Amino acid sequence: MVLLPSLFDGLARSVSMKKGKNQNNEMDGGREAAESMAKDAKKNEMMLCSSGTVNSNKSNDFASICSKKGQKGTNQDSAIVWEKFGCQEDMIFCGIFDGHGSWGYIVAKRVKKSVPASLLCNWQKALSLTSLPRQLDTEFNSTFHHFDIWKQSYLKTYADVDLEVKHHPGIDAFRSGTTALTIIKQGGHLVIANVGDSRAVLATTSDDGKLVPLQLTVDFKPNIPEEAERILQCNGRVFCLRDEPGVYRVWTPNGDTPGLALSRAIGDHCVKEFGLISVPDVTQRNITNNDQFVILATDGVWDVISNEEAVEIVSSTEDREKSAKKLVQCAMRAWKYKKRGIAMDDISAICLFFHPKLSQQVNFVKASALAKMAKLG
Repeated sequence: MVLLPSLFDGLARSVSMKKGKNQNNEMDGGREAAESMAKDAKKNEMMLCSSGTVNSNKSNDFASICSKKGQKGTNQDSAIVWEKFGCQEDMIFCGIFDGHGSWGYIVAKRVKKSVPASLLCNWQKALSLTSLPRQLDTEFNSTFHHFDIWKQSYLKTYADVDLEVKHHPGIDAFRSGTTALTIIKQGGHLVIANVGDSRAVLATTSDDGKLVPLQLTVDFKPNIPEEAERILQCNGRVFCLRDEPGVYRVWTPNGDTPGLALSRAIGDHCVKEFGLISVPDVTQRNITNNDQFVILATDGVWDVISNEEAVEIVSSTEDREKSAKKLVQCAMRAWKYKKRGIAMDDISAICLFFHPKLSQQVNFVKASALAKMAKLG
């Protein structure tokens, strides 16, 4: 693995010098450096923020994105895939954000822009301040150590971005907010961070050769016992409306707002003192040869499509470029007969594949064999 502190620090220092900043503003320079990297990635077609595909030339990673507006007005979903994240050949960043409230689209769009740059900055700083003790220098401890760096970077990033949207002069995040589901794939290591009810599902091959789903995230709803306990301890309220049985929402102690069907979100500062938090659940997984792809999708998909159905839809799509589009289209059709009379939600998905298609693998093997034969000849 190639680490980037020296490259990143150099860029950050050059940014700071141009603006006449001192060492007290190193983090500002680091953030600007990260944002500069993001601009370059977008310019060089290594970043995708709308429906389409990202195909890495340096790895087997292949990503497909699709987002469709629902029937509630502006599409408040937002998604991003950043190949070679932070100028690292073996890293890819994916994120999906589902805004809500009158400013939800603006909040989701801002968080999509801010999270990767802030994460890159915090990760770089954490790397520069830590080193693995020699006595812990084993493969297991090294993996755990690197995960801990990512975890602490994620915790700080989500806290920073939550404050950013709170104080942003052009955003009203008092009664509006967004989910934030992001992953980092670094070589064979996957780090997942989640706030809200967007969901990540891994498709992996079982011992009997079947492709099965493995849910990697928790849908953070207010009726989860641990979440409800925290909200109640903070004097918030959790209950369903009479015309929405089973849909639990968070309410202020003495009011009838905001009625948020999430227990964690970025934004929604009207209920932050009443138990709503923006702390992400950060987990990891070492990718194996059995792991085929991961799906990140907003609840517009999961409200009508099961994990098993999603894996089947994506795996059966012959053209990987159309995998996310196919999943979104299936969800749109399912809304029509499973949610009759209910306005369709915005529907968005990212499909990240870990391995080349079988035909590509066969072609690679053939090419390698021909190359060896040519050398022998």
